Amino acid sequence: MSKETAILMAAGLGTRMRPITETTPKPLVKVYGTPMIETVINGFIKRGVDQIYIVLGYKKEQFSYLKEKYPNVRLIENREYTEKNNISSLKAAGDILGSADCFVCEADLFVSDASIFEGVIDKSCYFGKMVKGHSGDWVFDMEGDRITRVGVGGDDLYNMVGISYWKQSDAKLIHDSIEEAYKHPGHEKLYWDEIVDKEIRNIYVTIRPVNADQIVEIDTCSELAAIDPSYKAFL
Repeated sequence: MSKETAILMAAGLGTRMRPITETTPKPLVKVYGTPMIETVINGFIKRGVDQIYIVLGYKKEQFSYLKEKYPNVRLIENREYTEKNNISSLKAAGDILGSADCFVCEADLFVSDASIFEGVIDKSCYFGKMVKGHSGDWVFDMEGDRITRVGVGGDDLYNMVGISYWKQSDAKLIHDSIEEAYKHPGHEKLYWDEIVDKEIRNIYVTIRPVNADQIVEIDTCSELAAIDPSYKAFL
């Protein structure tokens, strides 16, 4: 297997999970005793990812133990996280994006089945779960096995689950497109996935299907309590 890196975006405020996130950054909230971010890190370690970069902002000091616990973890600070959308976290990662085949992931995911990271990935892809009926979340339009739109809302489509994988040349293209976007007003409002959508005709991106029970993006206290009943006191 060629060299692989991973970029985890962990800079956000996690406002939808207050009051828990008033004291604990969302990726470090524990589910069944394990911080969510560590369920992702452990999946990468099981796969053999060479370097794991975590982009930090809110309560960044609480993440420092991770570089002691995991020798291949590196920490990066996003100084713009309060002023700009998550495009700023990949900007903070700099030339890491495009230096190797690379995972780009949210850090506030609960991965219950690390086997989703196993196996050969021969094309750039988003991990996605199929949702029948209408979805108001981030979704993917497809032509055959190729993604033709990354956007919000649609029917009977794969939904984004917060994990993607980019072959080195495609990651470099995204890196360069982010650099270009930063030259223009309005970039501060962009999600990085909007950069992918802008370049979608230049990158062959596929779907890597996962089941809803293999990975869960937890946004609110009620969603957290539904998975881990120990949080029912916060409802």
